[in-house]
Amino acid sequence: MSGWARPLLLLLAGACGLALLGYGVYFDRRRRHAPDFQRKLRQKRRKEREKAKEHDAELCKMNNIGRVQEFFLQEVQLGEHWLSRGEHKKSVEHLTNAISVCAQPHQLLQVLHNTLPPQVFEMLMRRVPYAKQRLQAALNEQDCVEDEKE
Repeated sequence: MSGWARPLLLLLAGACGLALLGYGVYFDRRRRHAPDFQRKLRQKRRKEREKAKEHDAELCKMNNIGRVQEFFLQEVQLGEHWLSRGEHKKSVEHLTNAISVCAQPHQLLQVLHNTLPPQVFEMLMRRVPYAKQRLQAALNEQDCVEDEKE
């Protein structure tokens, strides 16, 4: 290469990087200043909160073994369903729910370790502690509600 080719390539790479950054900033600003952006964002967050409340209410209803088993099987099936469709985040959400109510979570984790793709299993392992905390909080809330009724 001649002496001017390297600086020209660096300049070209810098210009491309700057153009990409400008593109991102422009469209992010345009998206944020759209008239319905805030409304859509609030609706999305409201739906997520309602979904979390419904899930917690469903966890609170598990006061007998049959209901826990039914919930466990349903969550495993939904996890498999979403995994087959390539929706890893939804799959992990349902599988962590199943693990949190499972009587033998270590055996289930071993089976999942052997069957799930490595990146999905890694996501699952990161979410398990949070799912267990949510289950414990929902069960504690149920205990408080039952104590208040008595």
